[in-house]
Amino acid sequence: MNSRERVLAMIAGRPVDHLPNMPITMMFAGDQTGAKYRDYATDYRVLIEAQIRTAETFGFDYVSVISDPGCEAADCGATIKYFDDQPPAIDETQARLADKASFGTLKIPDPLGGGRMTNRVNGVALFKERVGREKLIEGWIEGPCAEAADLRGINTLMTDFYDDPAFVRDLFEFVVEMELRFARAQIDAGIDLMGIGDAAASLVGPAIYEEFVWPGEKKMIDGLHAMGTRVRLHICGNTRRILEGMGRPGCEIVDLDFMVPLAEGREKMGPDQVLLGNLDPVRAVRDGTPESIAAALAECHRQAGPRYIVGAGCEVPRGTPSTNLRAFAEYARAHT
Repeated sequence: MNSRERVLAMIAGRPVDHLPNMPITMMFAGDQTGAKYRDYATDYRVLIEAQIRTAETFGFDYVSVISDPGCEAADCGATIKYFDDQPPAIDETQARLADKASFGTLKIPDPLGGGRMTNRVNGVALFKERVGREKLIEGWIEGPCAEAADLRGINTLMTDFYDDPAFVRDLFEFVVEMELRFARAQIDAGIDLMGIGDAAASLVGPAIYEEFVWPGEKKMIDGLHAMGTRVRLHICGNTRRILEGMGRPGCEIVDLDFMVPLAEGREKMGPDQVLLGNLDPVRAVRDGTPESIAAALAECHRQAGPRYIVGAGCEVPRGTPSTNLRAFAEYARAHT
């Protein structure tokens, strides 16, 4: 059973030879090749080389085109600050939709129009050529709340929920349509699984989540399933108040960050949901030891049960000792 087969079997509920191993790496991956992070985020060839090397060196079962949340916003005309060796950052002081009136002029960018979306699609195609039979290929899009925050500014969006709910609904509709077009291009290029990053959703309460965010996520996830792909939902932060909602749309994989006990995720989402996570990326992963990581993963596995994929709560930080990251694969290979 190779890596791709292993993850697909876990998702489908079939027996696996051992647990899949799918930690998120971005800056850590870039460092494996000595790449500057600006190049990792903006040149798919640099990202693909770094991801493949990281997966092969540390026993990952997948590769991913994830780099930063500014991809779609950049193609929408947002102001992005680029740094030599840090992730690109959206300049919220000049948010693309700082003036709501400009929403009427905002058009969905062409994912194949030559911008940052195209760079990601090209990365998927190169993954397919290089490792498509051996490793699971993960695409990536922003979720409705995260992308709305990228376009409007996160603090402004949070007040919009109260001040102008109709605008928020219209903005979420735009985002869902844009992301599904972006997803279609990545699916056509060869992904096996689509990651949805909706970090901003962890900042709202359950009432706002149910009224605004969940319907957008559900529509996005249904659209992805209709296109024939699988879905991984990743919401960073403390999601304990929205766990039940996160489990309802039928994602093949749900990530839980370290603030959320996997036992609570299992209780709220039922026995069949595949859970991924959820070691503290800094205290447990970067600052831990192989022995403490193995013990922490064992506890995660105990809480999650057999429908479990090994991983951290969020991105593995740069500077993590190689021996610590290898401990993930060592645990995965020793357990089913």
